[in-house]
Parts: sequence; structure tokens; C-alpha cells
Amino acid sequence: MAATLDLLKQLIACPSLTPDDAGCQELIAERLKKLGFKIEPMRFEKVDNLWARHGTQAPLLVFAGHTDVVPPGPLNEWASDPFQPTERDGFLYGRGAADMKSGLAAMVVAVENFIQAHPKYNGSIAFLITSDEEGAKNLHGTKRVVEELVNRNEKIDYCIIGEASSEKLVGDQIRVGRRGSLSGKLTIWGKQGHVAFPHLAVNPIHAAIDALKELTSIAWDHGNEFFPATTFQISNIHAGTGVGNVIPGHLDVMFNFRFSTAISAGEIQHRVAEILMNHSLNFDLQWESSGKPFLTPHGKLITSTEKAIKEITQLDTILSTGGGTSDGRFIAPTGAEVIELGPVNESVHQINEHVRIADLELLTHVYQAIIEKLLSSREND
Repeated sequence: MAATLDLLKQLIACPSLTPDDAGCQELIAERLKKLGFKIEPMRFEKVDNLWARHGTQAPLLVFAGHTDVVPPGPLNEWASDPFQPTERDGFLYGRGAADMKSGLAAMVVAVENFIQAHPKYNGSIAFLITSDEEGAKNLHGTKRVVEELVNRNEKIDYCIIGEASSEKLVGDQIRVGRRGSLSGKLTIWGKQGHVAFPHLAVNPIHAAIDALKELTSIAWDHGNEFFPATTFQISNIHAGTGVGNVIPGHLDVMFNFRFSTAISAGEIQHRVAEILMNHSLNFDLQWESSGKPFLTPHGKLITSTEKAIKEITQLDTILSTGGGTSDGRFIAPTGAEVIELGPVNESVHQINEHVRIADLELLTHVYQAIIEKLLSSREND
């Protein structure tokens, strides 16, 4: 679809490295303004966000996404400039092509087509766009916008996030939930000393080995019908002064849990502390949660999406909760039905990121079909 491709090229040409929007939201806002959307830029700290709404009635369908992208990496490894959208062999190349400017472009064009065809539809449509999804903290993006909407008593009924959810073909799977993420920073204290006099020191590495082995081998849960079992991964271990004849005074360990609705963050924290105490360790432990798990029930949004994908692509979509975290973790707690549906994810965050050009038309048609199923037309439409 030429309209989606053209808009995507414009967005890719904006070097929007987190948290710099680089003009993407202005491009989108100008198009939405022509449709009669009320445009509300929301800037928090250094993060640009856009809330744009068309209509005042319920139900409210929100298209959500992010304009920021990860750094391109070594430019000499790209076949073309990552911020110069380039067509090659049926694909469009550029940073953000898959994650997730193609989703944004398809959403905007789908809404344009729908409103032009159904100017008096039943309900409202909004866009929630941030430039702070790829960042480490995500404190001033979707999270802050949702807090503002809650304070204003604006209720989101349905939310479609344009993340690259598809595996091999557009619509072959959608995300209907995500695991939670819980990270820990553990310091195990010992006593520094000379390696020749171990009786005068306490080696925190030796003290920690059995406890760390237990943490890596324990079955935290068995998951459930929607989620796999909780996983525990140590991501960093550091101790010592860098020389070979000094027993370190402390050991630092960083780790992460990806957990499902089968267990709570509080239960994980309690069990970890219990294991460390059972091994008689002298430790400090700090926790940081970047999102709770969420699961959208099989309601009108999922049903409409399944039907739309079947009609447009002839695929029976798979309902998935895989992958990492997404901004859906900030929207789902409001009570909204949330799914993620976007292009094929095989090249996200990679050198020579790309999207199949033919997929842009499919994705645009699928989005439009979902809108039509959710927001039924009025009599005079």
C-alpha cells in the first residue's frame, strides 16, 4: 500500500534514537489533525509523547506504539544508510523498519481509511505514542501518559500495540500477554585477605557457590496454560581486585526473573531471601521490577483480531505470551483489553533491519478490519 510505505519511509528518515523523537510524532500528528483528532503533545522530562483522540464516546480503541529506535550499530556493516529508507528485493531497509515504525505507519493509514469510509462510527479512536520505549527505565513515556489519562478518568477499552509480533507471516501470532520482569542486585560480603592465609579471610565466592547453584536449579513454578515456567538467569558476576593473590571482600551478582501469573513478585523475593539465609550468607539485596505479568482474556478484542486476520491473511493466528516486556504492562492494569499485533520480528534490533513491503498492505488491511469489527457503524454512516 503506497500510503503506508510512503509514511514509513518518512518515519525511518527521522533518526529517533531514544529518547529523541526527531520529528516522528509531528508527522503523525499532522495527518491525524486532518481527520479531526484532538492533538495533545505530552512532554515529560526529555521524552516526547503524543495523545491524540477522535470522538468522545465509548468504547475507546487505542493504537499504541513508540517512535524511538535502538542505535544502528556499526554503520559500515549496513548495506545502506540505516536512516535512509532503501528498497531492495521486495524489502524496505532501515532502522525501525520492523520495530516499530511499520506498525505505526500501518495504524495511521488504517485509521485514515476507516474514518473516511465511516465518518459516524460508534465509539472513539486514539493514539498513544512515546519516544521512550527502548530506554532502560521507561519512566516518562507510556507509563506517565497512562497515569495522566487515569487522573482524567479516560478509560481505554481496547488497545492494539504495533510491536513486531509476527513470527514468519503477518498475523501468524499475536501477543495477548507478557511475562513480568524482576531484577536483583546481590552483594555477598566476605573478608578480604591474602590467598596464602585463607584462615584470616572469608571468601564470598566460595560462600556463595552452593546458594547460587540452588537458585539456578530450582523450579520456581510450572507455568500455566498461557505462560511457560518462570526463568532465573544470572547476568553478571564480579569480585576481586584484579590480582591473583587477594581474596575478595565481596561478591556482586546481578540476576533477572521472567515470571508469569503462576507466581507473584513477592513470593519470588521471599524465596530468594530464604535460600540466601539458609546458606548463612552475609548479604545485601536490592530489587527492581520493570513490569508485572499481564494476560488479556479472550474477549471482543481477541475475537475481532482473530476474525480479521483470518479474513485478510487466511491464517489461524496463535495466541502467544512470549518475548520480553512491552508498554502493554502499563496499559493492561487500567482494565483495558491489550494485544500486540505487528510485522514479522525476525530482523528487529539487527543490522540491516527490514520489513517486507507487501506485508505493509496486509497489516494495514488487518488493522482496518479490526476497527470495523470493534466500532460498529451507526445507522447514518
